Amino acid sequence: MHTGDSGDRNEESAQGNRSEVFGAEADIVQAGAVHGGVHFHGLNNPPRQVPRQLPGDVGGFVNRSGELARLGEALAARGEPSAVGVYIITGTAGVGKTSLALHWAHSARHRFPDGQLYVNLRGYDPGPPVSPEQALDRFLRALGVPPEAIPAEREDKAALYRSTVAERRVLIVLDNAATVGQIRPLLPGDADCLVLVTSRNRLSGLVARDGARRLALNTLSEVESVDLLRTVTAGYRRDDDPAELVELARLCARLPLALRIAAERASSRPLMLLGELIADLRDESVLWDALTAENDEESDAVRTVFAWSYRALPEDAARMFRLLGLHPGPEVSSAAAAALAGTGIGQARSLLDALVGAHMLEQRAPGRYEFHDLLRAYATDQAMRQETAEARRAAVERVVTWYVRTARAAVAVICPLDRDVLVDPPPADVVPLSFADYGAAFRWYEEERANFVAATRAAAEAGLHRLAWQLPAVLWSVYALQNPFEDWIATGRVGLDSARHNHDRFGEAQLLASLGMAFLQSQQLDRAEEYHRSALAVRADIGDRLGVAMSTNDLGILADRRHQLLDAQRYFADSVAIFRELGDRANQAWLLSNLGMVQCDLDLPGEAVEMLRESVAASREVGDRAAESNALMSLAIAYRERGRLTDADSAVEAALALAREDSYVVFEAVCFLEMARISRARGNPADALTFYQKSASIQRRLGDRSREAKALDGTGEAYQEMGRYDEAAKFHRLAVAFHRELGDRWQLALALHHLATALRSSDDPAPARAHWTEASALLAEFGDPKAVRIRARVDEILTGHG
Repeated sequence: MHTGDSGDRNEESAQGNRSEVFGAEADIVQAGAVHGGVHFHGLNNPPRQVPRQLPGDVGGFVNRSGELARLGEALAARGEPSAVGVYIITGTAGVGKTSLALHWAHSARHRFPDGQLYVNLRGYDPGPPVSPEQALDRFLRALGVPPEAIPAEREDKAALYRSTVAERRVLIVLDNAATVGQIRPLLPGDADCLVLVTSRNRLSGLVARDGARRLALNTLSEVESVDLLRTVTAGYRRDDDPAELVELARLCARLPLALRIAAERASSRPLMLLGELIADLRDESVLWDALTAENDEESDAVRTVFAWSYRALPEDAARMFRLLGLHPGPEVSSAAAAALAGTGIGQARSLLDALVGAHMLEQRAPGRYEFHDLLRAYATDQAMRQETAEARRAAVERVVTWYVRTARAAVAVICPLDRDVLVDPPPADVVPLSFADYGAAFRWYEEERANFVAATRAAAEAGLHRLAWQLPAVLWSVYALQNPFEDWIATGRVGLDSARHNHDRFGEAQLLASLGMAFLQSQQLDRAEEYHRSALAVRADIGDRLGVAMSTNDLGILADRRHQLLDAQRYFADSVAIFRELGDRANQAWLLSNLGMVQCDLDLPGEAVEMLRESVAASREVGDRAAESNALMSLAIAYRERGRLTDADSAVEAALALAREDSYVVFEAVCFLEMARISRARGNPADALTFYQKSASIQRRLGDRSREAKALDGTGEAYQEMGRYDEAAKFHRLAVAFHRELGDRWQLALALHHLATALRSSDDPAPARAHWTEASALLAEFGDPKAVRIRARVDEILTGHG
């Protein structure tokens, strides 16, 4: 690269390749949002992840041939210029909208080789519906987008979602939508996809504005209703009077949900005359009050069938049914149901199977169950009628305690070095799950994630404030790895209110720190500072020295993110001192690495080397291989800045070996960045290009736009050093665009300087001055030695002295 001063080149390059600063409480890499990829020519993209999210097909599906044919026509028309990619199935509650949608989706899924996405939007559940943000987050993860690459804002998530499914053939089923607002952010922008929506509402706005087609699903005909009754009872009953089957269908208002429940009861009593069952159903007069706001024959029929079937259940199954109505989340596992009911797991499974057999509960996956929304409302009503307030509160306390304790067990495996925030022993009647390995623990988190917000809120509403702050406090470590910002912030706020309600200062500090990290990782830095400073104040007030050290480190990470290096140095030094005082070598390892990298940035590589050597030793002492890999990577940077390239090679190769052995893909990508820098320092820019390409490929897959931009910028520098200035300018422009979008003013200033330098020697030198002018203004915001020196160099060029 021709800048007129090779010293400037090394100073600027070091800033683009530093090891990430890590948090002591959640050892993670901070990453920015991703909105599509920029690709090196010739690099292969990673294989696409193909989601298969459809729930199981409906057993014994009959009739609806006309409706299935119309959906088939929509599929046949897909891809035509006038074809519509959205189909709405509307109809009253219990008419079979979901069954039809899933049955057709299973028959057509082979036409969508890039996957099938499904979400129950729960627009009619008693609890809060699934928000577009939550649905987008789930879809993006299912499509293979790394958690750290998922943006915090809805518009950004929706844009990334549309980009991800672009040019793919994906079937998207949006079940139980209540409003157009729930649906519109989930619509792809590609005509190759097909969206199937079910709703009780007509969703006229979706038809008018988005060109959706509507299929109104009516109740079954008399012939179809009898056919369904015969299909479900086949093998159990015979010789039933056709006229009585017609009467049973009429009493069920010819609604598939009610028909299946009635048929199952008839099947379970094969020797009982159908006329007697019909008489029982006709005489059923104990109707509940608030199934729906509607007051019509269909609603009355459904209420009657529910009550008729419920009263036929054995008492222990009926109790399980109504207690399930108190479960706070949309889906319940057999283990959570056992905790809710206070039974053993074997008995719980038996009772759940009985409810599934009676069509009072649906089993969507092995060991996982959910209600039809009408049945959930009925179960909740029965719990309110038949269980005392004390019994209801005890059930909620048992199940939320189970979530807290099982979450603790999972976090102990996923993040074994993190602080344990639970100090009270578990109650004897709650048996949490245990996990043999990381995979099992993380699968549990993924399965239960949709229940955590609801469980936290349910605990707070029941006055169980200790549990309400403990659950989000325990989950913080995993949230920091996965970045589910909406869930993270929602549970954190409820937990914070509950901790303050209980005057629990320790819990308050934990939730303040958690929210601070959530806002930091979602790039809301001012709000992050507010929460981190509040956490530090509470921890200092209660004498929590470990907590003070953690909060001080958090403020150091925030300052480093803003490139306020002197502040970051002070915070990290204070935090290290407390960890030394406490004898906490595990956290010392990370903090020494943080501090060492700041020393490098402040032009103190000699001091950095000593600090980073101690970080490596501490990491090895406590057996933290991730910390060791990070420290070795940082040490390589410090060695390079001192000109000790052989030592730098040894350190980065050791870091890379650890990263590969333990599948630390993030660290592997950072190692390639540093290997590129070392190659350039040795005068081998062609070798550096290979390392930059490897790093950028991994960063793109991980969704880390900031580090991908640094690799792009470094590629431009390598091309400059090879005298290929036009090619260099292309990569610098990409880096400038990335850093500008991410709001990283320091990296933007460096990339603008590099772009201007390349343009000055290219075929188009005219724009260089404007880029240097902007870079100078940005650099004026920073007072560290390197920023001052680089700005002086830029200003020399602008005044004609460079």
